[in-house]
Amino acid sequence: MSASFWAGNPVVSIAVTLLAYALAIRLHRQWKWIPPIVAACVPVVAVLLMLREPYSLYNRGGSYLTWWLGPATVALGFPMHKHGVVLRRSLPRLACVVFAGSIVGMSTAGLTAWLLHAPLPVVMSAVPKSVTTPIAIEVCRELNGIPQITIAMVILAGVLGATFGVPLLRLLRVHDDRAVGAAIGTTSHGIGTASLVRQSEMRATVSSWAMAAAGVFTSLLAALLALLMRW
Repeated sequence: MSASFWAGNPVVSIAVTLLAYALAIRLHRQWKWIPPIVAACVPVVAVLLMLREPYSLYNRGGSYLTWWLGPATVALGFPMHKHGVVLRRSLPRLACVVFAGSIVGMSTAGLTAWLLHAPLPVVMSAVPKSVTTPIAIEVCRELNGIPQITIAMVILAGVLGATFGVPLLRLLRVHDDRAVGAAIGTTSHGIGTASLVRQSEMRATVSSWAMAAAGVFTSLLAALLALLMRW
């Protein structure tokens, strides 16, 4: 059996991914500061490098796992339904918080890139870094950015938020579940929201709503920014 066949077999690709993630979870349980999504990438990349196979070959199996991101995202709506009454009472305040967070996230990302003398396409690529990948890519294209840079920044924002978000909020004495959920969902999208599922159902509920609302607000603000740039 050739190495290409071994690496290109969807079953093997899925098995390598699941084993890598299982190892990452064990490491995370022992050392909480290790992000599972980052730790899981290391053995997968190592296998591809040893076999000298491109990512596209591995993704023949990886795409089957990627498909489940859709149902997993939809499943986040279940706790939103379960806690709908409590969530509905806080919606006006949450909407203001998420809207303000979206503005701050877009502004600080773009301003940081500009202060580092990055070219305009890179600055625009940094603007949507706090929303989920599909929305971020479309916003990036609307702003004439570079999607590959945006994807990398979205993943980085998610990993940093999932790893350091809650400890930082705890350090700032922010303990309310709704406040924590709103902060993580607005800044760290799905990766941050997933990290809250095991901590608190209320945090995950608010974070899911904040993630969706941040996507809407960021899209509207980006459309306004693109219009101003054309003028």
